[in-house]
Amino acid sequence: MHRDILHVDQNCFFASVEMRSHPEWRAVPMAVGGDSQKRHGIILAKNPLAQKCGVKTAEAIWQAKQKCPDLLVVPAHFDQYVYFSEKIREMFLQYTNKVEPFGLDECWLDVTGSDAGDPVSIADEIRSRVKEELSLSCSVGVSFNKTFAKLGSDYKKPDATTVITEENFKQIVWPLPVSDLLFVGRATTSAFHKMNVRTIGDLANLDEAFVVSSFGKNGYSLWRHANGYDDDPVAEEAFTRPLKSVGNSMTTPRDMVDRHDVWKVIVTLSAQVASRLRKQHFCAGTVTIWVRDTDLNSYEKQRGLPVETNDEKAIAELAMTLFDESYDWHAPLRSIGVRTTNLSDEDSLHQMTIFENFDKIKRDDKVNTALDLIRSRYGYNSVMRGTQLEGKEDLCPGDREDHPHGGFKEDL
Repeated sequence: MHRDILHVDQNCFFASVEMRSHPEWRAVPMAVGGDSQKRHGIILAKNPLAQKCGVKTAEAIWQAKQKCPDLLVVPAHFDQYVYFSEKIREMFLQYTNKVEPFGLDECWLDVTGSDAGDPVSIADEIRSRVKEELSLSCSVGVSFNKTFAKLGSDYKKPDATTVITEENFKQIVWPLPVSDLLFVGRATTSAFHKMNVRTIGDLANLDEAFVVSSFGKNGYSLWRHANGYDDDPVAEEAFTRPLKSVGNSMTTPRDMVDRHDVWKVIVTLSAQVASRLRKQHFCAGTVTIWVRDTDLNSYEKQRGLPVETNDEKAIAELAMTLFDESYDWHAPLRSIGVRTTNLSDEDSLHQMTIFENFDKIKRDDKVNTALDLIRSRYGYNSVMRGTQLEGKEDLCPGDREDHPHGGFKEDL
């Protein structure tokens, strides 16, 4: 069945919202940045003039200013971004109930058979309304599947509509870099490049069996998407995607120089992650750590837990074990992240090991429940472990890393 899918991408969304309140910033290179005082100094969004200077999203502010000495960096106002994101989605729902967000500034819409008109007319009308009603701008991709619709919204910017059809997609999509394909991250791009796969067309023309043998199920999915075989439906507005991971990461105000510094951060992050797991009624089966040193080199390590859990002590201990086994202290550390995956319902039966004491598990559960109750009433920092209290000024409880994916690369 033929479908009409739109992907709407707000142009320079954070920066555009800021320029809406300060029109004078449109005339200068401007970017929205993280908090340099907390060493979260990266570019979150930039305006077209900054982009012309070579400023890139997710690069360090000091790097951006080397390229553009006159760059104006302003703080983020996430409440405003959420407000306008919700206004835009309300507009989309006037055309279809199949509206699937992809972050604050992107959405897919399935307008198949819409009474509002043909898909290109709807796309142009949306662009016009976003500009006139909200003083923002967006680009829209129109296609027969979600993957190509997203590529279309990136193809021509700002404020443009790009149509990718079953007849023209080989001419438009296949010459694009393979890294432009949805869910192709840095590691996968590097692996493709080693195979001399540079474009989406190169991937599409590989033998299917070879891609599967090299990349498994993920490779099969990417190969299908490159060939236009994406039949993933656009979820309805009320749909909530199942949670697949819970994690948090932190850039500390000063470098971590020894194991004790790292343990304080891991305990803090594990407590936050465990609290969120319990709030969502999940247990985790796997722990992943993410480490970045002062030279901005980073890596990840993961391991399964002996028993599925949402206990912060068990998560912290495994995270620390992973760190001890993998880091050689060639340089101080700047950032650490802890993430849990392989989630299951906490009410499900979980296999115990022969070394566990059932009564102790129950006591720990009661302690965790009490901690969650106190923190919900009086704030997270109302109860902390002694490790967290020591050198509290060196930690940023509740803070999340402000670069993409919360400090974790999506492409493992």
